[in-house]
Parts: sequence; structure tokens; C-alpha cells
Amino acid sequence: MDFFNAIQTSASGLSAQRLRMNLVSSNLANVNTTRTPQGGPYQRQEPVFAATPVSGKFSDVMNAELNGKPTDVQVADVVNDQRAPIMKYDPQNPDANGQGFVAMPNISVVEEMVNMMSASRSYEANVTAISDSKNMVLKALEIGK
Repeated sequence: MDFFNAIQTSASGLSAQRLRMNLVSSNLANVNTTRTPQGGPYQRQEPVFAATPVSGKFSDVMNAELNGKPTDVQVADVVNDQRAPIMKYDPQNPDANGQGFVAMPNISVVEEMVNMMSASRSYEANVTAISDSKNMVLKALEIGK
């Protein structure tokens, strides 16, 4: 594996974790949203990650497949959480049903904070991997002097 593939793989991980943090932020911002354009309460969103072959020239992709080289991380999809909404009694709310219950998003602030911390740590790990790869290249260049 060359240094550039390592950096490319880590960079794809950075992009994926950044999107994950954006989705967590959106989930937290909409924890009390009872009405969406689609109708009903906001549904929590989460990314689905997938490994894809390192892109580039055909010969690079073919060699990567033959030699078991690393893959990039991509967001394959963003899915809505299918958990049922939480029914909260609030007869004054304009979104309340006939019995006075309002359908609230089923979002756990604690769960979202754990997801944010996990995404942040993964992001930091990818930054460290890129930094270490860069330092190895610099050290290799010093050897050649």
C-alpha cells in the first residue's frame, strides 16, 4: 500500500464521519419537531456506511482488487429510524389528536450524544492517520538525502 492510498482512505473516512456528525446535529435540533413537510413528527436519520474500492485509473483499481488493498468509506444511504413516535399528552398543542396526545420524535438525547462522541473520535482517528502518513513520507524523503 502506498502513502497516497492510506491518505485517500482516511480522507474518505473524514467525509463520512462529518456527514454522521451533521445528521446527529440535525436529530438534536429536531428533537421537538412535531410537524414536517412529509407529515407527522421528525424521524431520526442515520447514515449507512459502505466500503468501496479505491477510485482512480482502471489499472489501480484492478491492482487494488488483486492485492487486497484498502477501500474507501462512502455513505451508501441515509435512512430514517422506523421507531414509533412518543405520544405525549399536550391538549393545548395544535398538533394534538382528538385525545390530546401529540406524536413526538423518538429521539434520545443521550443516544445522539454518544453517537456524536463516537463520530468525533472516529474523525480524530482519521486525522491522526493522515498526519502519521504525512510524517512517514517526510521521514522517507529525509532518508533519501
